[in-house]
Amino acid sequence: MLTDKFYDVLKYEGVVSVVTWTPAEPHITNTWNSYLTVTDDERILIPAAGYTHAEKDLAQNDQVLVTMGAREVEGFDGYQGTGFRLTGTAKLIESGTEFDEIKAKYPFLRKVLEIKPTSIKQLL
Repeated sequence: MLTDKFYDVLKYEGVVSVVTWTPAEPHITNTWNSYLTVTDDERILIPAAGYTHAEKDLAQNDQVLVTMGAREVEGFDGYQGTGFRLTGTAKLIESGTEFDEIKAKYPFLRKVLEIKPTSIKQLL
């Protein structure tokens, strides 16, 4: 599902926005492209230092929207820069091998946000 162009974007720094929501309101949390780890089965792991609002949202609704991009990667029709919108499900993990691996890279984390993409769309 994840494309070569998506992986190209992850080679450069850019802002990643993670949107969670409940019937009450949406919430956006940001991180950096360089903080994303993609597993062999295409789950995305993100160190979560805060994410307390997202955690409350995910307890009610595990759906997420994620956007990311990089100016350095060529987009459609030769335009400078491209970006993606992912939809998927998410949960926070606080133990296990993957948690330990991400914690070793990012000691500041409290939990790891695991996203399982269900769709991906290149936007630019």
